[in-house]
Amino acid sequence: MHVVIFEGSQWSTFAPLCLNRPVFMLSTGMSTLLDKQIRYLGATRLTFWVRPELADFCRTRVVPHLKIPTRINEPLDDEPALLVSGRSVHFRKFEPPGGECVVTDDDKVRECYCKRPGLSMDDALTRSPRWLELLELPRMEAQSRMAQSLSDLISWNEESLIEDALQLLKGIRRPIVAGPFYTTNDDDIWLGNEVKINPGCVLDASGGPVVLAEGVEVGANSVIQGPVYLGPHSVVRPLSFIKDATTIGRLCKIGGEVVNTIMLGHSNKAHDGFVGHSYIGKWVNLGAGTTTANLKSTYGEVSVQYAEREVPTGRQFFGSVVGDHVKTGIGTRLMPGTYLGFCTAVLGSSIPPRFLPSFSFWTDKGTAPYDVEKAKQVMKAVYARRDLRWTDADERMVAQVLRTAPEVERLGPAPQPEEPAAAAASA
Repeated sequence: MHVVIFEGSQWSTFAPLCLNRPVFMLSTGMSTLLDKQIRYLGATRLTFWVRPELADFCRTRVVPHLKIPTRINEPLDDEPALLVSGRSVHFRKFEPPGGECVVTDDDKVRECYCKRPGLSMDDALTRSPRWLELLELPRMEAQSRMAQSLSDLISWNEESLIEDALQLLKGIRRPIVAGPFYTTNDDDIWLGNEVKINPGCVLDASGGPVVLAEGVEVGANSVIQGPVYLGPHSVVRPLSFIKDATTIGRLCKIGGEVVNTIMLGHSNKAHDGFVGHSYIGKWVNLGAGTTTANLKSTYGEVSVQYAEREVPTGRQFFGSVVGDHVKTGIGTRLMPGTYLGFCTAVLGSSIPPRFLPSFSFWTDKGTAPYDVEKAKQVMKAVYARRDLRWTDADERMVAQVLRTAPEVERLGPAPQPEEPAAAAASA
């Protein structure tokens, strides 16, 4: 089956993480949204419909890792196709429909099976009349969830971790060699090759799977309380507490306490401090003592700030959204619903604003634009520490974020209709 995964017009609700990547490349559980879409949709060939400025990202960083033929931003041909939103989260095998039909999310297309030669990426991004015609097709039952923002991915991460463990680790079992550490519910503990667990550690899978990928090291007297996934070659510092519903990407360094948080690869929170109910990008460094508050003193619903606008999350517990290449100084205190844009430096001694747009440089003197050339020097230095080379693709990525971020961050995501269940949960 030909599957088209499209970004659509609402990708901006996932800023700042999607300023420099397609929505479907966001992590959830042990994998990405794209991994789940491929796993459950039964595609024999793929097409990505993404923003033109991300075509190069897909061509160089996504397609080479796929095992099925994939094209980028090509219109539909004469073969029927399943159109799927890149924001959709799949937890079960897709059952192909018998004819043309659509799943809608309010007035938006979530999934659609149709034959529309010539329908294109531009139609999806601009919601052209031809695209809106799809809303008139017969309805079919939804077979996925539609994430509205990063807060959904954070809230669903526990389920996503459990589902990924069941599917990806089925039949894979490495016996746990006895050592000077303690385990609970060994059947739900998976250890990759060359994992090192130091004395006094606790791996507690009584609440969900604990998965330590290849090369992970857990420092002495640390507690890992599942469901938790630690990506390849990540390091947990001694005396750390990694709690349920947490995903840590590859080559990260983690210390202190972390709960219900998704952190992408190559990021560091190596010291004490609390991070909870947050989404952290790649190449982030959280200075010693950095803490994300995740609960208001009123116990009310948390909103994320975009410029002058508050966008409700529908959640009582919500921390921060942190874009790629963000750096925080020692003792940084982030209030619930904080937004730190791409390549922002947070270096003041007081509580920073809850909204700092991309390329901001915040100190006790206030917020100033981050000099782009200096920012790139820091990025290159960070790459060099990991023996990576700064490429033309990285240069284009920075230029692209500089172009697109101001409008996205000025407007913020469109308000979402309040769901009764969400309102009750935050009461």
